[in-house]
Amino acid sequence: MTIFPSFNSSCSTVLGSWTGRTSRLLLCATLLFWVPAAASAKSTPRAGPRHEPELRILDLKASPNLYTTASGSLQFSVLIQLPKELNGATLLEVSSFITSPSKNSLRFLTARTALEPHAAATDGGAPPQVSVVLTWDGLDQKKVTAGAGLYHFEVRPKLLANGEKGPRTQMVGWPKHGTIEVK
Repeated sequence: MTIFPSFNSSCSTVLGSWTGRTSRLLLCATLLFWVPAAASAKSTPRAGPRHEPELRILDLKASPNLYTTASGSLQFSVLIQLPKELNGATLLEVSSFITSPSKNSLRFLTARTALEPHAAATDGGAPPQVSVVLTWDGLDQKKVTAGAGLYHFEVRPKLLANGEKGPRTQMVGWPKHGTIEVK
């Protein structure tokens, strides 16, 4: 039983013809490429360059540069510049992530140092600096001696404040990267 015979017959002839197929193709293409202005990536304002945080690594030295696991430990000496205002931060955490070229051997080192509140440098004096030493014993995450090769490392400083559930990150400095040759 057909209720609207003229409508059915006209739809089938229009959708079956080449103009009907063309109109369906145009409709699909329009729906595919239509993007609301709010979701468009071009509508978001472009952010300028990010400024380096006040917490920064001034100097990083890994010694010895040519490291032999049998000769003892490897030391990362890090000189860190603290911000003028600590804003409640009580801990300085310096962490290092060491990875082998194959990413099979890795090690995470960390050192936390308690900070004393310092007076803000209002006279334009130099901000306070802290020296931290991280020590790597030549073992990987499985406590196996690291194999020979070129290892990459990343050192990053963080300021932490004591919260209700433990230390909370307040500020993170930009990381410094380097390589160590292990024999």
